[in-house]
Amino acid sequence: MQPYKTAGGARAMLRAMKTCLTLLLAVLLGAAHAQTPLPPRWAAVDQAVRARQFEAVTSVLVARHGRVVYEAYFDDGGAQALRNTRSATKSVLALLVGQAIADGRLSGVKEPVLRHLPGQQRLAADDRRKAALTVEDLLTMSGPLECDDWNEWSRGNEERMYLVEDWVGFFWALPPRGFAAWTTKPADAPHGRAFSYCTAGVTTLGVALGAALGEPLEAYAQRRLFAPLGIPRADWQRLPLGPVQAGGGLSLRTRDLFALGQLVLQRGQWQGRALLPEAWATAMTTPHARMPDGTDYGYLWWLHRFPGDLQTQAMNGAGGNTVQVIPALDAVVVITTTNFQVRNSPRLTMKLLLEHVVPALKQED
Repeated sequence: MQPYKTAGGARAMLRAMKTCLTLLLAVLLGAAHAQTPLPPRWAAVDQAVRARQFEAVTSVLVARHGRVVYEAYFDDGGAQALRNTRSATKSVLALLVGQAIADGRLSGVKEPVLRHLPGQQRLAADDRRKAALTVEDLLTMSGPLECDDWNEWSRGNEERMYLVEDWVGFFWALPPRGFAAWTTKPADAPHGRAFSYCTAGVTTLGVALGAALGEPLEAYAQRRLFAPLGIPRADWQRLPLGPVQAGGGLSLRTRDLFALGQLVLQRGQWQGRALLPEAWATAMTTPHARMPDGTDYGYLWWLHRFPGDLQTQAMNGAGGNTVQVIPALDAVVVITTTNFQVRNSPRLTMKLLLEHVVPALKQED
């Protein structure tokens, strides 16, 4: 019997030929794309990263005027890999707090946190400062409790929190901060707040926000933030007692991190509509506290001022992971790494940003 003698056989042959042609075209286009040379300015960036001048950088994405001008992946994960940017999660929580206020789930940043954590109120019964602790205190890392991740002797250092089961209870059991004669009191500090980096406080804020929302924080985040941005999936870490950890460990794709940065760059606008109130985007990136090195801090967003008066608004995490929003250049830069055990890894990332990426960006039209 001769094959494809019938009309059905002929159609099958045509379908097979069409499939082969489609696959061949995809291969040819992919090869052409792979061989398209980078502009010299980005080729230099690419070469420096591949030479491991900045250790284990896993991805770099640069966008200007909302258009990606350079995107590269330096590990086997590629574009679809979820990147754990550690404490950059804190900045995502700030976005969710603003959305919750807009949705009427929180009254504002002056709202007492304990209002949504009745199980912890017994720990605050003996100290009015704990009872009065607000959402804004935790958004600005300047609350009244002794908690400092950058001081290994601190009672509230996050490494001590990880040793116990109840992370929220750990936070509320901390003693009030003391201010020795050689330290700066809040009233004398820039912006009227004494900064102290505290993951336990942000962890607590995430749990309180989930309680205020009346639904799991991760579900609200997907519905009100991630899905509208085209982010299909997020991988959250969890506390031992169940809720998601808003203080660190959220994993997203590099393109997803870019979308979050672009949302802030556009002051809450996304594809022609207001996804986040402009007033919140402004408040979140306005200085509210100052770090010991002079860096200003907004609502869980870092506000950098680099040489040459370059100012950025950033989501930063361990290992030098960062999403840098650069308003003056209308740009967003995402750098992900696995430099978690590398000494001074944030400095490596800043070197890549300031000495390689920003100069290349300034050459873009």
